[in-house]
Amino acid sequence: MLKRITTAFGVVLLSTLGFPSYAAAQPAAVAAIEQIAPVGDRRTDVEVFSPAMQRVVRVQVLHPVSDGPRPTLYLLDGVSAGEESEFRESTWTQRTDIEEFFADKNVNVVLPVGGTASYYTDWRTADPVLGINRWETFLTEELPPIIDERFHGNGVNAIAGLSMGATGAMNLITRHPDLYRGVAALSGCFDTSRESSRDSVRGTVAYKGGNPDNMWGPPGDPVWEEHDSYLLAERLRGKEVFLSTGNGLVGPNDLGFGEDLLSGGTPLEFGTLACTITFDRRLRQLDIPADVVYRPWGTHSWEYWQNDIKTAWPTLKNALRL
Repeated sequence: MLKRITTAFGVVLLSTLGFPSYAAAQPAAVAAIEQIAPVGDRRTDVEVFSPAMQRVVRVQVLHPVSDGPRPTLYLLDGVSAGEESEFRESTWTQRTDIEEFFADKNVNVVLPVGGTASYYTDWRTADPVLGINRWETFLTEELPPIIDERFHGNGVNAIAGLSMGATGAMNLITRHPDLYRGVAALSGCFDTSRESSRDSVRGTVAYKGGNPDNMWGPPGDPVWEEHDSYLLAERLRGKEVFLSTGNGLVGPNDLGFGEDLLSGGTPLEFGTLACTITFDRRLRQLDIPADVVYRPWGTHSWEYWQNDIKTAWPTLKNALRL
């Protein structure tokens, strides 16, 4: 028997024994656009039904005015993933000027809304608080054909993200190297089976009320290694790679001690500095080129990521063959 639990992320079906069941609730359907709404002439909000996640997922698309073919950049959010707007829009469009930045560029920018603390991965089981998370399937299988067909995508893709989304972006490109030609990872950790990074990932999930065992299993489960970009780094050979991080020191964008600094921006960015150094060394060992930016200051905050994505653009532009 199944019981139904409604969360902020949709309806989750759980067995009465307490074990989440995807199979029992899996609909026989294909991903499709359910609703589409222009927001100005360069942004469209799209509601996509995802069979993998058994719900409608909101996606924002920034795009040129023209109808000509163009590549696509998938841009992932941080841990809140739009929570501040009650999931009406990505935090990228709430906190940065990317709409203006990409307005003159011949590229689709796809911003999924939702996925709080999900790491944009396929979870092993549904979570009573965070719901059904099958983001890897949605982003790599269900969504790209829809974007290419509706928004004139030419099949050339790159992926980027910040913080949780940086970890997710690097995870997706190393697990699906045929789908993406490049990656930009801002303030992320990538060796997810290493104890310190794994504990950080688990803590992030728990911080939002989820059970981290529902994602990749308990500590030591081999599924953690299957999602460890450090171990899969060889798959980045031939890709365009950009990494950036601050060091936790208060910088010009932190003057006034904003909310990001007060909520742990200094220790979080110090941690991503260590993660970026580790991953940078791994790429050097493998002789895989990468553009790496170590800022002389900067906390874990949006003011820096707004600048970092612009600094990453030349790398992403090469990946997208623009």
